[in-house]
Order: sequence, then structure tokens, then C-alpha cells
Amino acid sequence: MEVNYDYYRIFYYVAKYGSFTQAANAMFGSQPNLTRAIKNLEESLGCTLFVRTNRAVTLTEEGEKLYNHIAVAVEQILAGEEELLQDKNLQRGVVNLGVSETALRCLLLPTFQRYRSKYPGIRFKIFNFSTPQATEALQSGLVELAVVTTPADLAPNMRSVNVVSFREVGVCSEAFPELAGRKVTLREISTYPMISLSSNTKTYAFYRELFRKNGLTLSPDIEAATVDQIIPLVESDLGVGFVPEPLLERSKSRLVRLDLAEEIPMRSICLIKRTDRPLGLAAEALERMILAAKEGEKREQNSSDLPKKPVL
Repeated sequence: MEVNYDYYRIFYYVAKYGSFTQAANAMFGSQPNLTRAIKNLEESLGCTLFVRTNRAVTLTEEGEKLYNHIAVAVEQILAGEEELLQDKNLQRGVVNLGVSETALRCLLLPTFQRYRSKYPGIRFKIFNFSTPQATEALQSGLVELAVVTTPADLAPNMRSVNVVSFREVGVCSEAFPELAGRKVTLREISTYPMISLSSNTKTYAFYRELFRKNGLTLSPDIEAATVDQIIPLVESDLGVGFVPEPLLERSKSRLVRLDLAEEIPMRSICLIKRTDRPLGLAAEALERMILAAKEGEKREQNSSDLPKKPVL
């Protein structure tokens, strides 16, 4: 039996309010149209659904049976519409992110604060990953966005945008005073105990290549799980390490910065997403906010490139 869904929706509102007039007001319709729709529904079903009086309408036994089923269906549809409306207005939702420690501390924490202030109903589910783990999670659909440090190996269905750039610095504790206050080479540093991230990270691969280009082999004595573990390990006089400069500044550590003879190449925090799957509305809003940091860095670089006004 094929019955117009609108008939059932009208039946639901008339039964709910017990009045054609109130139902018409709730649906922004006209009473004659609602009366006609109920008459058509009754003819289609072959039974009387309402007992009509001058003041109100009440359900018949058949009407009660139908209402028990229709009410569940209509209220589920209304709840679904309300949920989608809240999602559209970013009143609720969840964003799943794969992030590296450096990206979290050097970029995302202030971004999360701004986002939460603007969209307090959105929740974050954050997975602390290395760059390879984050891209793998993105490919599997576990996360919607990956925010990690370069270099990153991308699948054909991924796109990466560099957001902010940073430089890493060599550091040691006061236990190695002979390394402070002068130029030191990577070859000299390699003779000291080394602390690095684990060998399955892109940071490890980055420094392995840097050492290789200088005719050296990276052979760390301690491998840390996350970059924020390197600083306390170095502070404990356990060796020499490399950490992102912004992270070192935020830590307010008393570590000694090494003046390297070789230049460490710049690295970036990048935003990665899949090109074959659209983002949810909440993730899309976060993406825009993250990319706004890129525009902020551009403006800062452009202003620093301007010739300084002479002092009169």
C-alpha cells in the first residue's frame, strides 16, 4: 500500500494536538487542507481514524494503533532533522584528529582554544601519532585530518598544506660546558651521547639523512617516544638532543643552545586531508581556522621583509 508520507505527518500532528486548528497552526498549513488529507488517508486505509466533535477530535481504536507506530517514526525523523540542523550550525559534533606532539604544542593548542570558544558544542578526539601513524590513520578513516611535521609520505588520495615553518636547535645541559659558547660541528656532537625520537618517526629519518649528508651515522643512545620527552632527558645530563625551537621557548628550559656549524634545514607543520572524502562540517571549520595560521605567518613574513622606516 502506497500512502503519501505527508498524510501520516498530518495524522501525527492532528492526533498529538487533538485539534485540526492547532495542528494547522503547528504545521503552518490550512485546516481545510489537513481535513482533506485525513479523509484521503482514511479512504486509503479503509477505516476511520478520528471521532470528530465540535471542540476536538479523538482517536478511534484503529487510530490509536496507527498512532503508536507513526509517532515513533515521525519523532525519529524530527530528531534526525534537529540533529542535522545542530551539526550544520556547529552546535554539536566531533572532530577526529591525528596530531604529532610538535604540531599540538606549536600550533594546535591555541587554535583549539579559539575553536572551543567559538564552537563550545564541538568535541575533539585527538590521537597522538607520529607522522607515519597519522597518515595511516587518515587513510583508514580513523581520523579526518592529520596535523604533523614534515617530511610526510602521502598516498595519491591525500593533499598536504604547509601551515607554519620552524627550525630545530641542538641542545645540551650544563654537564657539557665544553660545547657552549662556540661553533660545534655535527661530527663533534656525534661523539657525545645522543637522544632522539624513535626510529619509526619521520624526525628520526630527517636527522639520519642530515647526518648522512655530512658523512656521519646517526646512532642515538636513547630513543624517546615523543618530542616533549627529549627536553627532560637532556636536562638530566643524559646526552645531546634536537628539539623544535618554539617548543624549547615554551618550555622555559635552562638548556644550552648549541651553535652548530652546519645549518639544520627548516621544517614545517602541515595539514593533511584526503581528497576522495569530504570533511564533516565541524572538521571543515577547524581546517579553516588552522589555515588562518598560515595566512598569519605570511603576513608576519611580509611585514618583516618591508624596509624599516629610517629614524629621523
